[in-house]
Amino acid sequence: MSLTTDPRPPLPDWVLDAYEVLTNAITHGERGTHQRQVPSIPRDNAIEVLRTTDDVSLSLEDADHAVTRLLERGYLYEVDGELRVTTPSDD
Repeated sequence: MSLTTDPRPPLPDWVLDAYEVLTNAITHGERGTHQRQVPSIPRDNAIEVLRTTDDVSLSLEDADHAVTRLLERGYLYEVDGELRVTTPSDD
């Protein structure tokens, strides 16, 4: 989404970078055996992805803060401890 059409409040660039990393991990990750399953990742795994990727360099606290901000601003939503992308990109 472009900045002019995105209705969500702006976030710092480093949080948006974390969002991009998580979106890729969620949408391109394993979906299990059921193909209709909504792509998701457990919150703990999301934080680990942010801590171990070469795309961003975050401490445990920063990774947790980024996930919290993305949830609070509606970029991600949580169902039964699993994070999902609110509006996945059209890749």
